[in-house]
Amino acid sequence: MITRRKTREVVAGNVKIGGNSPITVQTMLNTPAHDIQAGVEQAKRLEAAGCEILRAAVPDTEAVSLISALKRAVSIPIVADIHFDYRLALESAAAGADKIRINPGNIGDQSRVKAVADECRRRRIPIRIGVNSGSLERDILAKYGCPSPEAMRDSALYHVSLLERFDFNDIVISIKSSDVGTMVRAYELVCEACDYPLHLGVTEAGTERMGLLKSAAGIGSLLLRGIGDTIRISLTADPEREVEAGRDLLRGLGIRPEGAAMVSCPTCGRTEIDLIGIANEVERRLRGVKKNITVAVMGCVVNGPGEAREADVGIAGGKGKVAIFRKGQVVRTVDQSMAVDELMKEIEAL
Repeated sequence: MITRRKTREVVAGNVKIGGNSPITVQTMLNTPAHDIQAGVEQAKRLEAAGCEILRAAVPDTEAVSLISALKRAVSIPIVADIHFDYRLALESAAAGADKIRINPGNIGDQSRVKAVADECRRRRIPIRIGVNSGSLERDILAKYGCPSPEAMRDSALYHVSLLERFDFNDIVISIKSSDVGTMVRAYELVCEACDYPLHLGVTEAGTERMGLLKSAAGIGSLLLRGIGDTIRISLTADPEREVEAGRDLLRGLGIRPEGAAMVSCPTCGRTEIDLIGIANEVERRLRGVKKNITVAVMGCVVNGPGEAREADVGIAGGKGKVAIFRKGQVVRTVDQSMAVDELMKEIEAL
């Protein structure tokens, strides 16, 4: 049983972040900021894939129109990603953004910070402070000599203090690094310093292969200790893969077990069926199954009904054949060519 860290709750559109709310999965559009149609089409695909919070870059005034277009197209909260220009934050808020991602220390003097804080308070829009190891303040870097976890913590708290100065507290913090150990320790330090909800992520994690590994290690280790309120798995890949990976991670950790979970054994010399091909096909077809069940795909009778007896339903391979079982009890045997179809029939019957 995972005991969640106690955090305050903020609300972005129709989604709660922190408090007792579920951990949410988010991603970011990667279509050109000025291509409204492409952005809208991708947003619809991401919402269908299970994205719960969607961020979009707003590099200039022209791109602000993307925010209003996204609000009309999808029902999930839209986050405007702003760097340096406080006016873009104000315009994005007016365009309907449900959350603003900005670092208050990067937008100019206190009057500009106050303007953003006042507008977001008036519209009840939370602000995400996004610190990463590559963009720390010079004085903080000089103090620590490198982008250490302590330096990242101090940077995050500095930006928080700028908003708190103007009585703004609807804040979410992200404090990312491409180094997993640094990222984990930085979040631990922030937890000790404040109770704001945390957006977890390993920044610049890499391609899908390495990005998944680094994100699972960093984000997963924190989630298992109750740290984290919303996550993004950053991949050099289609954002839909980020959403799928995020949902799979939460399911794999038992945090949000909605839908079917699959267990499968590694192949070995006893395997006499195309276990890899069958397992991949089962995993693909299970994505549309909403039942909270466990499905086992096992290579042989040694690892079949016995080791997977807790699975609701499963298959175990033989010599070109598979046994279909429920709760460890074999119900019938079919040819391996029919394995996936017959397994799906059993799942539908549950």
